[in-house]
Amino acid sequence: MAHQDVAHADVPRRPRELTGRAVLLILLAFFGVVIVVNVIMARFAVATFAGVETESSYKAGLAFSAEHRAAEAQVARHWNVNVELASPGNEARVVTIRVLDPSGMPLSQLTPDGRFAHPTDARRDVDLDLKPLGDGRYRATAVAGPGQWDLVIDFAQGGERQFRSKNRVQLP
Repeated sequence: MAHQDVAHADVPRRPRELTGRAVLLILLAFFGVVIVVNVIMARFAVATFAGVETESSYKAGLAFSAEHRAAEAQVARHWNVNVELASPGNEARVVTIRVLDPSGMPLSQLTPDGRFAHPTDARRDVDLDLKPLGDGRYRATAVAGPGQWDLVIDFAQGGERQFRSKNRVQLP
């Protein structure tokens, strides 16, 4: 009997026939996987999209010449603006700014505005509540996570922006 088992092992098996039903099932499985992956990727794309940087590129283009003139006027003022950034811990950030005119006199009558702008996600931006301390100094405390941020600082006088600074900073 053992001899018969060996004889059956030598008999070649017929290859499995590829039927129309098998081809249909393979195609349905393939396209099903493609559709599921596309749906998942589309959901992630929509859920993580922070929005556009510029609401209207046309209006931004029109504002470019005004921004250029404002930058030239800022350079002509020759203000000395020093920023100190401290991280006392627990993602707390202390921003201290000192503004001096060209003769070294402090500029204390300015309206400050600032924020930590996240480079890729505007929803994570953190506004700075800059308070005047006198002697041309302004300070704000905020909570901003570690990583790269754009520190944007504006100073206005009489409702018109006089100074703007935008610098990339690495927060620990």
